[in-house]
Amino acid sequence: MSLTVVKCGGAALASAPFELERYVAARDRAVVVHGAGSRISAALASAGFRSTFVEGRRITTVAALPLVCEAFRRENRELCRQIGPRALGLMGDELGLEADRVDGLGEAGMLRPVVPSRLHGLLSTDAVPVIAPLARGPLNVNADDAAAVLAVALGADRLVFVSDVPGVLVDGAVVPQLSGDDVRELDRELSGGIVPKLQAALLAAREGVRVDVGETAVVA
Repeated sequence: MSLTVVKCGGAALASAPFELERYVAARDRAVVVHGAGSRISAALASAGFRSTFVEGRRITTVAALPLVCEAFRRENRELCRQIGPRALGLMGDELGLEADRVDGLGEAGMLRPVVPSRLHGLLSTDAVPVIAPLARGPLNVNADDAAAVLAVALGADRLVFVSDVPGVLVDGAVVPQLSGDDVRELDRELSGGIVPKLQAALLAAREGVRVDVGETAVVA
């Protein structure tokens, strides 16, 4: 059986119910990594905190971290409800994910390419691990980065990024395929969350994982 890692963005969850079967064949194994951007920003705003980003990645302060963790927990429960009885919700820090702190982003990190034994064990069952991108500390991890690192570490066949847009848009149209050179060219024009998404997509593609950002295939 093949293995697909699906990264589901918070904006996608807010706009429509998540249907795993759209991205993964019934007999194939799946790991879902999710964001919670909208929920986190709303929780921070309600508490009087401002959301600040560097190249699409959130700066997480010590004071904001508990709110970030709770937002991930709530998003995880909702996504598991939508997937159904096979879904098993997991907080990444409790699962045992490890990360290296990223300078300038506060309580945030980049995952190490190490798979906890528990996750390996779950993939031999019928369960669908649904992972909130937190690492021990806890550290907040960008969900796109987390999905790419896990896809490579797990030896996944495919990585799919699901968002509230159909693919990578250039001049209002979906680009069917992007190479590494194309992404570097677009870096000058793009901003916000698409930047870490394409960086993560390239990371996985270079390691031999088939990568789709919506309807856009990303190749090394």
